[in-house]
Amino acid sequence: MNTWQTRLQNYRRILGGVFYGMFVHDMVRAATRTRGTLEHLFILITFGDLVGVPILPPYYAMRLLPFVVPEINGWRRRLLRERDIVDAMF
Repeated sequence: MNTWQTRLQNYRRILGGVFYGMFVHDMVRAATRTRGTLEHLFILITFGDLVGVPILPPYYAMRLLPFVVPEINGWRRRLLRERDIVDAMF
């Protein structure tokens, strides 16, 4: 490749990163945070009896168990973690 083609590709990559940061990054972070919150709420509703909050009958929870097993340990760690006011800011 020529040097001007390489430079053009570098400029295109840099401008793509700048535009991503300007226009898309906040939306992606908000969507990721919303998804995490909804997953946290879903697991709490279905498997709340693991931490003492029985909401759904165990039959429905057992039907959903194969889909949630990989996330239970992380969910319990997030749920029982001590939080500070600074955590809500970031």
